Amino acid sequence: MNTCEFPESPYQRILFCTDFSENADFAFTYALDAAIRRPNAILYLFHVIPEPEAQFWKTYIYEVEGVDNKAKQDIDQRIAEIYLPRIPDTVQFKVEMRIGRDYVKILEFAQKEQIDLIVIGRHGRSALENVLFGNVAEKVVRKAPCAVLVVPGVVKHRHRD
Repeated sequence: MNTCEFPESPYQRILFCTDFSENADFAFTYALDAAIRRPNAILYLFHVIPEPEAQFWKTYIYEVEGVDNKAKQDIDQRIAEIYLPRIPDTVQFKVEMRIGRDYVKILEFAQKEQIDLIVIGRHGRSALENVLFGNVAEKVVRKAPCAVLVVPGVVKHRHRD
């Protein structure tokens, strides 16, 4: 076995974006692998809670007592169940949440925290859905201040010989 040393990776600050979908959970494998292979790397788990567009709903949601706390508790529980058990002690791990437009908040955080690599799952939407609703991964790729790894869901179904 050849044991050569690799130069230090330029990817030390890794941002994993999740909406807690099956594809995002699968993309976590790639983010975690990147962090494990880079001593002293920081792996950020980032989730954006969508904010309603209509002013009426914004007012209504923020007036309902405990909505923010309940959402945070649910998110913390999902993180504890899905992600935390997979993270070795050697990986620095931080959780960040924001409220707003998903791709906007991802890009703002990446810029502010000087992220080196964004890892995001791609959802298998139809072309019509992309035209009507946009695509978070596509918007992040176009505007990101750093490298982006987009993990398609089809990868997990591919078999290796």
